[in-house]
Amino acid sequence: MKILKPLLSLSLLTTVSFGLEAQQLDGFFQKSQSKEKTIEQEYLNAVKFDRFKVHLKELTKAPHIAGTPENEAVAAYMTKVMSDAGMDVKTHPYDVYLPNDPGESLLQIISPETMTLSQQEGPIPGDEFSTDPRLHKGFNAFSGSGDVTAEVVYANYGTKADFEKLAEMGVDLKGKVVIARYGGNFRGYKAKFAEESGAAALIIYTDPEDSGSGKGGVYPDGPFFNETTIQRGSLLTLDYTGDPLTPFKPALPRDGAKQAKRLDPSEVAFHTIPVSPIGYGAAKEILSRMKGSAVPEAWQGGLPFDYKITGGSDLKVRVMVDQKSDFIRANNVIGTFVGSKYPDEWIILGSHYDAWSFGATDPNSGTAMMLTLAEAIGELVKNGEAPARSIMIGHWDAEEQGVIGSTEWVEQYQKELGAKAVTYMNFDGGVSGRNFGISSAPTLKNLIIEASKEVQYPDSSKTVFQVWAGKNEEPRIGNLGGGSDHIAFYMHVGVPSLSGGVGGPTAYHSNYDNFNYYSKFVDPSFKMGGTVAQVIGILTLRLANAEVIPYDVSRYAQDLRGHFDNAVKNVKTIAPDFNSFDQVDAAIKKLELSSAAYETALNGALTSDNLSSKTIHKLNEGLLALEKSWIDPKGMYYGSWYRSLYVSNDPFSGYASWILPGIQYEVEIKSTDRLEEWDTRYAKAILDLSKKVDKLTKRIK
Repeated sequence: MKILKPLLSLSLLTTVSFGLEAQQLDGFFQKSQSKEKTIEQEYLNAVKFDRFKVHLKELTKAPHIAGTPENEAVAAYMTKVMSDAGMDVKTHPYDVYLPNDPGESLLQIISPETMTLSQQEGPIPGDEFSTDPRLHKGFNAFSGSGDVTAEVVYANYGTKADFEKLAEMGVDLKGKVVIARYGGNFRGYKAKFAEESGAAALIIYTDPEDSGSGKGGVYPDGPFFNETTIQRGSLLTLDYTGDPLTPFKPALPRDGAKQAKRLDPSEVAFHTIPVSPIGYGAAKEILSRMKGSAVPEAWQGGLPFDYKITGGSDLKVRVMVDQKSDFIRANNVIGTFVGSKYPDEWIILGSHYDAWSFGATDPNSGTAMMLTLAEAIGELVKNGEAPARSIMIGHWDAEEQGVIGSTEWVEQYQKELGAKAVTYMNFDGGVSGRNFGISSAPTLKNLIIEASKEVQYPDSSKTVFQVWAGKNEEPRIGNLGGGSDHIAFYMHVGVPSLSGGVGGPTAYHSNYDNFNYYSKFVDPSFKMGGTVAQVIGILTLRLANAEVIPYDVSRYAQDLRGHFDNAVKNVKTIAPDFNSFDQVDAAIKKLELSSAAYETALNGALTSDNLSSKTIHKLNEGLLALEKSWIDPKGMYYGSWYRSLYVSNDPFSGYASWILPGIQYEVEIKSTDRLEEWDTRYAKAILDLSKKVDKLTKRIK
């Protein structure tokens, strides 16, 4: 408490100092700037850094996997905090199909000796959380069920390229147990590629080279995985996101008035082979007994022996999994500060709240930050400073089994979101270290950069921006990929999205992701939660209060130019004579001119305070439609649910960001057959965007 008071005061002083030097606030009339600055300073002062710790401790006092009473208790706590802050809170229930329990499983070495392998983290002296009887053994949701005893093959990270390499080396996987390390791709694709290659079972472990003793001290002496630490996680790799039985439609409650049409589970392409995760201590027992040929140099991990491709006929491993899926009630909890001027324009922040265990970093550091932010904005509202636009905070359920809760909500309200959602900002595990980072849609990049200039970085004389940017003029901002709750908003409906916060080493998806671990290794000072809440709060208030939605419209053309240059280089790897996407080139030139004209017209109108209420309404309505130019009902050839032409998660790795995914897919499958089609489809989308921008400019004039 004594440390926090000067931090808040210095933050406020820094904000005033940097605010005076800042350029005109995007989207605001000249006459509105000083009032907005005052509101922002009041907000920064209202952020109570100690509240983050209070929230995190309460949220993570018990393991709370989706569909359990403990997770319902977390939902009740969030509801109370947001209600007390003055938010209108509603619960949105769905009945979704998933496993929230490992069922029965067993991993054994059968020969040349019998040994049962550990499937759960060991107890840690001084960490009372590590012995909680409610903790599950390690499991991978949506594993197939089966009992397999077979020879072993090592597949490195189990990526598409790794399985192709095994085939090239003539390694027969049929009927074998594959062992692969975490990393390189989404774990579900390891299972998908193993099954497609004829393997009968899969074991996944975290190698000490990737997060363990090869990186530094291991828990409890350091932040990295110890030999018993196990990464849990979903394996779902369908060609759509969300509840597996209700693609494109919300999984409405089975006891509700309106029923959802559900697929039979037999109709869904679930994995059929048993899959189980282990720590590297257990993996060492298998890998050290393998007698085959040496692995390629890049496949060698961090265990103290030479890795082998095959185990030989003497080494037999048993993988038994009996895992059941069933319907559970998933509850999304959404709080709203109703906008005073534009209630039907929504600024949405979100994070899931269900966890594999306690969820101290993933996800509930993000949850605690958003509750801290809600309380601070609530103070503004109580003092008569309600946001002009509605601010919504969504706490999503059942994310860990496949980004399910948020997807069902988006599918239920996709029409409203298409017309009303200004942005979606995701903070899954948003306070998991001290390194600030963001991935973002083009239109939001400048906004987060400017917001980061207004907040002091803890224990430093620098702003968050200065620490983030380092020696660069502009900090690196990534592109959104897969793996969290922005997917449906951004890639299915076309809501400009952002995801990030602060990161560092974590006990990712393990039973050690608890308050003790967080207090020792993530942020012992508990200053980063309030800091992130300050940065994101400034960003939220600017989006909420600007007369004109402050999208950086010109950033579309700027980023597209670079992305298509990269696309041409990628296409040349499969078609050396390819020169350009001619239709796209012409369309981008048109968009560059349109964007420049809009920016000039808008800046002039804002500086002179010369826009009527009617014009502002029409401008904002038009701005909300811009991102929808990328939404193509036909979608991608690898899955029509993914409808954004601009961005998608990588369908071969799951996590990576694919920009211009239509073209990227052709490169990946080494096909040139549809390049002309994509030139046409992308040019059409860009020209549509350009026409919308031209209409905005005409409204201003």
